[in-house]
Amino acid sequence: MAKVAINTDECEGCETCVELCPEVFGFDEDTEKAYVIKPEGGPEDEIQEAIDSCPTECIYWEE
Repeated sequence: MAKVAINTDECEGCETCVELCPEVFGFDEDTEKAYVIKPEGGPEDEIQEAIDSCPTECIYWEE
């Protein structure tokens, strides 16, 4: 099963993923980067919307 992941080096901290899917993505105020709270996922449509909406394309499915 695929898990969701974020390349934090590319994250610019826009928080779009957190707004779209707060049960899967969190935001670290210290690093100003998003991170995955629940790698096993949640609503796939919401996760995919976050992936599609990410301006730096740093969110992806990991096999």
